[in-house]
Amino acid sequence: MQLIAEKTVREYATEAPATIRVFEALGIDYCCGGKRTLRDACTTAGIEPERVLSLLALLDAPVAVTTTDWATQSLRALITHILDTHHTYVRREMPRILGLLAKVVARHAAQHPEVREIEEVFAALEQELSSHMFKEEQILFPYLNRLEQSVEKGGTLPSACFSTVEQPISMMLAEHDDAGALLARLRELSSGYQPPPGACPTYIGAYAGLADFERDLHQHIHLENNILFPRATALESSNSTVH
Repeated sequence: MQLIAEKTVREYATEAPATIRVFEALGIDYCCGGKRTLRDACTTAGIEPERVLSLLALLDAPVAVTTTDWATQSLRALITHILDTHHTYVRREMPRILGLLAKVVARHAAQHPEVREIEEVFAALEQELSSHMFKEEQILFPYLNRLEQSVEKGGTLPSACFSTVEQPISMMLAEHDDAGALLARLRELSSGYQPPPGACPTYIGAYAGLADFERDLHQHIHLENNILFPRATALESSNSTVH
């Protein structure tokens, strides 16, 4: 991505949708005012162009690839990672994407009626994930932390509102399937998150946000379905004799 102040805001937003997050955070109009150069947009917003360019440069910085083997880390460490990385991401991105979709629907639903269903499906996903994460944070994850601590100390398994951890895990797995079905519908409706020709930056940003959200949720669910939950089930089962 070429970083120059004389490039238009629209060019930035169209070429690299991730820049939209920076523009939104700084109050720079990238849609209706997108034809202005970045320098002019910064003047209007009362921001130094160099500050914006430095923030945009961070988007091009190499992303460190995690090499953590979560299968060998403690359950506490994995849970902390899920909460800090994925739950935080979901809570930050859901309202942002819903806001973008609302603008797309208001401006483009007449020509592209599918965006109304996209907004509805993503709103349903927001409700599903909010409830799902609340149950994990308030019930399942605290129990898993207590379970690991008890086993490490050689004590009895902690008490819980369920007879075995497989019960809440089964519920979480089913809800993951529901979320996956909603993601599949979003991908289908958006033609693989490909905006139509001539789409405005808001349209492009909304679809890019959906694509990023899908990638993060896939990683999120992988860590739980394939690593956390099997390890927790095995830990409880192998120590059930002292319950």
